[in-house]
Amino acid sequence: MGKNTDLGLLFLRISVGGLMLFHGVAKLMHGIEFLVQSMGTFGYAVYIGEVLAPLAILIGWRTRIAAVILAINCIVAVGVAHSNELFSLSEHGGYANELLMLYLLGAVALFFTGAGKHAISSQNTWD
Repeated sequence: MGKNTDLGLLFLRISVGGLMLFHGVAKLMHGIEFLVQSMGTFGYAVYIGEVLAPLAILIGWRTRIAAVILAINCIVAVGVAHSNELFSLSEHGGYANELLMLYLLGAVALFFTGAGKHAISSQNTWD
């Protein structure tokens, strides 16, 4: 059986971008006052990190740039909202920040690999 790296990258893009997009849509629907109160106008950057970057990852447009933005978003989320769980286990035995780490590491993987051939754009250096 041959390798199908591009199909694997498509599934990685769907899982990382698609699932993070749910977090962004929730913030669009319910607001981000809690972020703006703690971070000022910088809190609005969450829309870039949780809506625009995941959409770009999903469709495969400038995936490497979007992956960096998503990774930074995850690092800021850990620092702002989850730093008290940095070295903690969850009540179910997993790492307390495992969801954020999966998004972060998935974004890092996409930064290094790019979007693959099943993408809107695959010819640019940042794809």
